[in-house]
Amino acid sequence: MRGKRGPLGISNQRNGRIGSGLATLLFVSLSLLTSRLSPLVAQSAPPAKVTKSVERIFGAGLQVDTLKVDTASVLRVSRGGKLLGFARVRNVKGKDQPITFLVAIDSQDVLKDVDILVYREPYGGEVAYEPWRKQFRGKSATAPIVVGNDIKNISGATISSHSVTLGVRQTLADLTVWHAAGKIR
Repeated sequence: MRGKRGPLGISNQRNGRIGSGLATLLFVSLSLLTSRLSPLVAQSAPPAKVTKSVERIFGAGLQVDTLKVDTASVLRVSRGGKLLGFARVRNVKGKDQPITFLVAIDSQDVLKDVDILVYREPYGGEVAYEPWRKQFRGKSATAPIVVGNDIKNISGATISSHSVTLGVRQTLADLTVWHAAGKIR
């Protein structure tokens, strides 16, 4: 026997379960909601990749500690007791997928390098290439760091280049403010 139909014509009950139409609607709604929110929060890079990136940027023989600033994790990088700088792993949304990247600054709050740790999109991976990433080196939080201004766009990777550039600018600003306030030292 079929369950009673509600005002929208959706079966309210079928063998003790929610009607399939409503269940499908709920599933699709939750899937869309979580696909928009969770990739940027839940995605991260493998620890070995982060370690390799930090060593490439700062050199070998490092001591790396994790500092907490509010909900953010910041890597403090030193060698022989001397502070070399800080790094932070972040995510930005590409066209459809998150892009996981690392921003590293020196002890004077100058950007040392950007590293794309995980690129998940089928196109636009050129943001991980050295010629594009080197545009960020030497910049400080006072630089514009804007595609079309001091950062070149990548044809065919417009969304990725804009997203990563915005993420780098925000991360550099956060690290600089936290360092000046003594939250990271």
